[in-house]
Amino acid sequence: MNHSDLHAEAPSIAAGMAAADHGAHVQLAQTRHRAALVAGWDIAPGSTVLELGCGQGDMTAVLAEAVGPGGRVVAVDVADPSYGAPVTLGESAERLAAGRLGPRIDFRFATDVLDPSVGFPEGAFDHVVLAHCSWYFSSLGRLRDTLARVRPWARRLCFAEWDLTPGSGDRLAHLLAVLIQGQAEAAGSRGEGNVRTPFSRERLLRILPRAGWTAEACGPVDTDGLQDGDWEVAACLELLAAPERLAALSEPVRQLVLSQADVLRAVAEPQGNRALAAYALTAR
Repeated sequence: MNHSDLHAEAPSIAAGMAAADHGAHVQLAQTRHRAALVAGWDIAPGSTVLELGCGQGDMTAVLAEAVGPGGRVVAVDVADPSYGAPVTLGESAERLAAGRLGPRIDFRFATDVLDPSVGFPEGAFDHVVLAHCSWYFSSLGRLRDTLARVRPWARRLCFAEWDLTPGSGDRLAHLLAVLIQGQAEAAGSRGEGNVRTPFSRERLLRILPRAGWTAEACGPVDTDGLQDGDWEVAACLELLAAPERLAALSEPVRQLVLSQADVLRAVAEPQGNRALAAYALTAR
């Protein structure tokens, strides 16, 4: 399915998401972004796809549209179905399962592919997809091990993530919010946000060969219109307002985080913080 076809279907896909009940325009923007990613990856009808870090199914729904009635998407996430707000993973999955795309999707929550009991036959999937989920891993080592684990199961890797290089000053708020959250997590102050191990595109390209993958293509992805800059600024400010999160940091790290927080408050807007750019790549 080409870019124009998926783009045309984006309103229908977005309307079928449970999160659309809480913000239809927000869901449509997120769906259109993922439609552009999938179209760029050239995932053909009839494909089998393993999606890691499916979350509430934003990418899952677009993948299910792309593979068509003859395809299949196995959507995996380590989180419990009760995780997420304002819509939980389980609630979103139930909505998708009840819709026209439901027969093409197999959701598997509370599932870690590094668990020896989890496995698939060699070559079971045409593609394995990780889209805006890799910063949720607890460490780069765990991401590398996961990429190595799934290598025999899929012929092709499709990957997308935010780019830590801001490119312009109006993206600094998103960058600072990400780095502050990452530093807190690295220093032992654990939270439940989406940012745990932010890493650069260059770092990913270094670990891919160690996981058995060879990158084919890597390029920038437009993110204008996405709300993630605002979401991560809000998540960071929530962290800074939690005494127990700050108390878990050593004094030097706490002072570093608080100084960066001062800069964040100076550059962040109440709304409309521009999201970082993203990059997408494929590997075999």
